Amino acid sequence: MAGTSFDMVVIGAGPGGYVAAIRGAQLGLNVAIVEREHMGGICLNWGCIPTKALLRSSEVFHLMHRAKEFGLKAEGIGYDLDAVVARSRAVSKQLNGGVGHLLKKNKVTSIMGEATITGKGKISVKTAKGTEELSAKNIILATGARARELPGLEADGDLVWTYKTALTPPRMPKKLLVIGSGAIGIEFASFYNTLGADTTVVEVMDRVLPVEDAEISAFAKKQFVKQGMKIMEKTMVKKLDRAKGKVTAHIEANGKVTTQEFDTVISAVGIVGNVENLGLEALGVKIDRTHVVTDEYCRTGVDGLFAIGDVAGAPWLAHKASHEGVMVAELIAGQNAHPVKPETIAGCTYCHPQVASVGYTEAKAKELGYDIKVGRFPFIGNGKAIALGESEGLVKTIFDAKTGELLGAHMVGAEVTELIQGYVVGRKLETTEEDLMETVFPHPTLSEMMHESVLDAYGKAIHM
Repeated sequence: MAGTSFDMVVIGAGPGGYVAAIRGAQLGLNVAIVEREHMGGICLNWGCIPTKALLRSSEVFHLMHRAKEFGLKAEGIGYDLDAVVARSRAVSKQLNGGVGHLLKKNKVTSIMGEATITGKGKISVKTAKGTEELSAKNIILATGARARELPGLEADGDLVWTYKTALTPPRMPKKLLVIGSGAIGIEFASFYNTLGADTTVVEVMDRVLPVEDAEISAFAKKQFVKQGMKIMEKTMVKKLDRAKGKVTAHIEANGKVTTQEFDTVISAVGIVGNVENLGLEALGVKIDRTHVVTDEYCRTGVDGLFAIGDVAGAPWLAHKASHEGVMVAELIAGQNAHPVKPETIAGCTYCHPQVASVGYTEAKAKELGYDIKVGRFPFIGNGKAIALGESEGLVKTIFDAKTGELLGAHMVGAEVTELIQGYVVGRKLETTEEDLMETVFPHPTLSEMMHESVLDAYGKAIHM
């Protein structure tokens, strides 16, 4: 191996770590990356990518059932769960290999093993061949996070699953309980419900998708219920009694506890940062509720030590991690780097219908004291949506009434995870309502609804 002394060592090769390593190498730094499990991290292997592959299968299955609507014939429709999972795993494998190739191409030294920081700029790595000692001027922690386990609701891989088992299921659930309705919970609920599982979702907050705008949550919930899901809000699973082939869930709502039987439970109650066994306490790194505390430049307060991505706290999104990785690499290389602001980062959920948002919700904008103008446009008023057979959806925009600044955009419906980027770019360019109104949107597209929603905020909508 090419020496043990580096300008930068990255711990963790997920979407934060491997991107940081590549950017550092591009800027002429001598870089090593340490990964204990999979190149590409959770995102590529057990998260964003394989779930999207599964959801694509369920989406096609759903459309096959609608064939008649489109003047098509499809008979004897069914699925092979093992084949659906195999496709998802193959997609992950292809991308995992791609990350290894990119690191090699950029001359990053890759080490498979478990890293501990033994002192300032010193790292000890346990590998299959023994222990390697590395020294680095700068260390980037990109160790990610894992599923939170609640006492009494721990996963066992048989009756109670975390996301990992849900991605490689031992069987198809018949009666499924999903605990938690954030992005992970609702995506799995959507997948299994579409394939025919009798699905119940329990959420402790007052609504599903609790980080989204309340109006979008309510719209999405209506669609989920229409698809046969049972949604229980302001509800808690107190405990699970496990028996052969079944789980009895004790569910508390409005102060009353009732029991229900399920054959499968998916726990999606949040994540905890991977901060253990890294030597952080001895270095004096501040940790708050399993996450490393950093400033806006991802600095930990310990000289030469940075933390990016999930381990550094919310929003827990791959694209946030990647951008932080680039920013820190550029900072280390002495370039002028810009901090990543949480309110500029879009959140996307790939349930059916999709949900996407950026910036402030209506409630948050009001709470911050803004005088606001709100526009809405429904999918039913859009030609392309009707032609696609996807007329259920909503685009909502929120503006500062004084300056015309776009404060937030929130959408639910077909392909909104692709559409949201228009508003993300708009916010980055500090666009006003006037710029957006004067922009010509192509016809017929779903994106025209983004234009109409802006027009509506100012009482100028045409197609409504």
